[in-house]
Amino acid sequence: MEENKDREHVEIFSKRVKAGKRTYFFDIKSTRSNDYYLTITESKKRFKDDGFFYEKHKIFLYKEDFGKFLAALQETVDHVKNELLPEVDFDKFDQVSEEERNTDHEDTELKWE
Repeated sequence: MEENKDREHVEIFSKRVKAGKRTYFFDIKSTRSNDYYLTITESKKRFKDDGFFYEKHKIFLYKEDFGKFLAALQETVDHVKNELLPEVDFDKFDQVSEEERNTDHEDTELKWE
């Protein structure tokens, strides 16, 4: 607990998901008071005249909202799967290899074919 006093936000856990041209980061952090929250960051590589830069969008999700967020996300995904695109076989997108299931803190690459 003492080590948290010197740092505003301590990273506890991080997961990176590569998805085509985008990368998503799921990071659990703690505050000075040892409270936890999740940041979800979308990062896209963008090009400009003198090189490239990463465009990032971030969502802060606090622990008291985890359940509501997950329920709304699941309802939204189910609506797309069942109502908007029922003919699409989403199982081929949802498959995760045994190796990916058994890795913590490592990259997960989603393959959208």
